[in-house]
Amino acid sequence: MSAKEIFETVKTLVIAGLAAMFIHSFLFAPFWIPSGSMVPTLLVGDYLFINKFAYGFSRYSLPFAPDLWSGRIGGHAPRRGDVVVFVSPSGSGEVLVKRIVGLPGDTVQISNGLLYINGALVPRAEEGSYVDDSDGGPVVGERFAETLPNGRVHDILKLSDAPEVYGGVDANNTPVYTVPPGDYFMLGDNRDNSEDSRFLDGPVGFVPAANLLGPAVMVLGSMDVQAPGWAFWEWPFELRYNRFFTWVR
Repeated sequence: MSAKEIFETVKTLVIAGLAAMFIHSFLFAPFWIPSGSMVPTLLVGDYLFINKFAYGFSRYSLPFAPDLWSGRIGGHAPRRGDVVVFVSPSGSGEVLVKRIVGLPGDTVQISNGLLYINGALVPRAEEGSYVDDSDGGPVVGERFAETLPNGRVHDILKLSDAPEVYGGVDANNTPVYTVPPGDYFMLGDNRDNSEDSRFLDGPVGFVPAANLLGPAVMVLGSMDVQAPGWAFWEWPFELRYNRFFTWVR
């Protein structure tokens, strides 16, 4: 191979790498669901992509999150009900996914398992039982359609409305939280299996706008991994074909 051919090959690889970095940083990025905190909306093994430009760009939009500017540049404000991928404000660098239920200035409370926003009950309608086997189950819970104040409807999973104390916090009977300016209050759709903004000392707490990477848009593929990794002949049977190319709502 001549020097010119080597140069052209290297140039092509560099351009391709820069293009991939640009797309990943500013347009779309993949995300794999590792836990069951968003069941029934998202399942363990879902592979989705997030819209990196919807909310504009922050330091966390770039690799290694360089401290080049504060806040966000461009985009629109996050909306109540959005399923959002974000960087944990705990400083761990962990990337998480939850649903925005509280906007800056809102009050949020869980009382007897029911969600209240700004003092008003968020209604939920029974949809029957639901078996969750995506996170080492099976676990049987009740599925509800919850309607947020802006009219957005999404499904949640509840195992019980009885008191459930974790780390000194009763997840079904919380204090009234007031969301600080510039922050958001997150809940998992799997309400009894989600460490979210109810636990202020945990990995989530109140989430600053700058930590949001973008809303989850579409499930590209999904795999219910049960067999050992070396049992490749089982892989086609573990694919959840009905979840491929489905919108996140």
